[in-house]
Amino acid sequence: MNLDDTVASAWAELEAATVNLQSGFRYVNLCSVDASGRPQARMVVLRRIERTRRLLEVHTDTRSAKWQEISQHASVTILGFCARTKLQLRLQGMVERHGPGSERADKAWAELSPWTRSTYAGGPPGDEVHVGAIPKSMAANAIADSDGKAFFGVLSFRAEALDWFELRHADNRRALFTYDELGALTDQRWVNP
Repeated sequence: MNLDDTVASAWAELEAATVNLQSGFRYVNLCSVDASGRPQARMVVLRRIERTRRLLEVHTDTRSAKWQEISQHASVTILGFCARTKLQLRLQGMVERHGPGSERADKAWAELSPWTRSTYAGGPPGDEVHVGAIPKSMAANAIADSDGKAFFGVLSFRAEALDWFELRHADNRRALFTYDELGALTDQRWVNP
């Protein structure tokens, strides 16, 4: 496989993950830096890809630590690994936040299922919860949209670099790709793994 095919297949894998629940890249790590300068990583669901502009979209609760961290340090890394293909994709770039009431957040909210909407209702992420305090009968359709929509945010990540790594039995392969601010490929090369 040449470099052009390699980078095209990487973005195709990411794009497929937004619709294929079984994709190895459906859940990726979003890595940011907290106020103390410590790296933080957490799993997020890859929701949307805009391949030509090299944009990835994830959703979050605006009361979460990652939302606050990104407000201070918009430079993040997204890391994914597919066990089936033995492929690791590490993307570095910048995040733009779209808070409640923004056009992007409203559009994304409208596309969510009632169950997914319900995950944004309730207390802030990280608050202590006492065992038994969570109602067992909390049905997704019983939660009003406004209960979660007020805390729903979209993170739009723009890739500046893609580090592609394929784990193989005898000959691991690695390639680096860089992009400009419009998503155009500016450099690509094979490197030592």
